[in-house]
Amino acid sequence: MKAKEMRGKTPEELMHLLAGWREELFKLNVQAMSGQMEQYGRVGAMRKDIARVLTVLKGQPATGGAAAKEKQAS
Repeated sequence: MKAKEMRGKTPEELMHLLAGWREELFKLNVQAMSGQMEQYGRVGAMRKDIARVLTVLKGQPATGGAAAKEKQAS
């Protein structure tokens, strides 16, 4: 998934994607260690997707806390 597509999703959706991708990465790593894996490039692609989600999440404005206080002060 591209970062442009991720920016259109809510933080909750991104967190759900992140959890699923981390679980899949774990399974891929287990397969690689046991020698059952056929597509080793999938591990790298999954790691990049996880990094993209984390980057997009970090760049999104906070939905609570300080952001809410700033809006109330205005």
